[in-house]
Amino acid sequence: MARSKAGTSDIDALTDAVLTASRLLVAVSARSLAAVEETLTLPQFRMLVILDSRGAVKISTLADLLDVNPSTATRMIDRLVVTEMVRRQPNPASRREVVVELSDEGRRVVRGVTRRRKAAIGRIVASMPDHERRGLVDALTAFAEAGGEPPATGAPGDLGWI
Repeated sequence: MARSKAGTSDIDALTDAVLTASRLLVAVSARSLAAVEETLTLPQFRMLVILDSRGAVKISTLADLLDVNPSTATRMIDRLVVTEMVRRQPNPASRREVVVELSDEGRRVVRGVTRRRKAAIGRIVASMPDHERRGLVDALTAFAEAGGEPPATGAPGDLGWI
C-alpha cells in the first residue's frame, strides 16, 4: 500500500522533530559527561550503561550490543580498564573466554551522569506547557518500542545512551 502525500509529509515532520529532540538529548548527555573527572566519550558511556544493566558480558556480546567490531570494543575496554571503570576476568563458564564487568568506580560514574541527565531533562520537560506534555509519554514510549529500545524502569542507570 502506497503512502499518501499527507502521510509522507507527516512522517517527514515527525522525523525532523525527533532529529531536533535527539540533538537536544545528545547535548544534555554531553554536558552531563563533562562533569566526569576522566575524559569519557558517549560510546564509552554507552558501554558502561550496558554493563550496568546486563552485568558481566563477553567482549563479542558487548561489541554486538554496541554495534561495533570486537577490536573497537576491545580498544574501548582497554581505555576503561585504565580508568578503573571496568574489569576483565576469565569467564566462569569457559576459562578460555574473557568477560567484562562494571567496577564500583564505573557504577559511580553511571549513577552520577544519569542523575545529572535526569535533572536536566526534568527541567526541560517542566518548562513545557502542560497541554504539550500530556501526550509526550505515550509518543516517546511508542517511538522507543518501535525502535526496539527496552523501557526505562526508573533504575539509576536506566537513562543510558542519549
